[in-house]
Amino acid sequence: MHDLSIVVPVYNEEESVPHLCEAIVAAVKPLGKSYEIVLVDDGSSDSSWSVMCAEAKKHAHLKLIRFRRNFGQTPAMAAGINESDGNIVITLDADLQNDPKDIPALLAKLDEGYDVVSGWRKNRQDAFINRKLPSMIANRIIGKMTGVSLHDYGCSLKAYRREIISQVHLYGEMHRFIPALCRWVGGSIAELPVSHHARKFGKSKYGISRTFRVVLDLLTVKFLMSYSTRPIQVFGKIGLYCGAIAALLLGIVGLEAVCSIFGSSAWFGEGLLVKRPFWVVTPLMFLGFSLQFIVLGLMAELTTRTYHESQNKQIYSIKETVCSDNAG
Repeated sequence: MHDLSIVVPVYNEEESVPHLCEAIVAAVKPLGKSYEIVLVDDGSSDSSWSVMCAEAKKHAHLKLIRFRRNFGQTPAMAAGINESDGNIVITLDADLQNDPKDIPALLAKLDEGYDVVSGWRKNRQDAFINRKLPSMIANRIIGKMTGVSLHDYGCSLKAYRREIISQVHLYGEMHRFIPALCRWVGGSIAELPVSHHARKFGKSKYGISRTFRVVLDLLTVKFLMSYSTRPIQVFGKIGLYCGAIAALLLGIVGLEAVCSIFGSSAWFGEGLLVKRPFWVVTPLMFLGFSLQFIVLGLMAELTTRTYHESQNKQIYSIKETVCSDNAG
């Protein structure tokens, strides 16, 4: 059992890995705590794994995990957390934009009694239009929906106490929602400004398509935090609302039919709804199908969790694990 576990997902970062390992060791070694550095190769297509193995021969306390294929950042982070044993888990990106020098400050904040300390890239070194602005909007929406207001949900540099993070199960793109999920299980959250550097090597792995996946995962998180133990409250309300709308439309059609029988159809524009049932069918079809698919998506999320957790089945597949010869 170590005092600290530093977990880093790695995907096509062959140039960054050597600098990253040196920076982490330089930041953590003076603390006088036992530690391990867990690097998870998320199916890199470059020479990242070879570079990682070379670093394991140079540095103590390295543990390397290699996936059989690319599973994504969330599974990589989940694997690193599950395969580590530190009382405190630190996560950060491998692209050198997060600064390991901030780790002591995160630990000091944890010592104030918090269970989670989330980094805030207050002076973020990214393009404004396609990175910073969407992130700002997303942070506001996530804070409103989860009730956990943070300036920067997307910052990977975070510190967690083992007893809290071990209760959080990750799927989809949910690594960015870990603070909210930790609050859900009773953890206390703090935020701390951290350094952020411009990317030196490689290119960003983020695209606009990821935004849509995050939105869907946010719906899942909201559902789990608010209704996972009482789903009838959300599904029942939706059913009642749809029933009320359907009853209103049916009443209008029925009233028009009655008026037309008695020759008083002036109110309805010559039998608009009766002669053109499209105006009735369309809203019912829209409400029925759109809400049905949302409900099916949420139910599928619950089914997925039952499937994985009941079998203790992970969302990743490890090909091999390597530890430094002189790992502590």
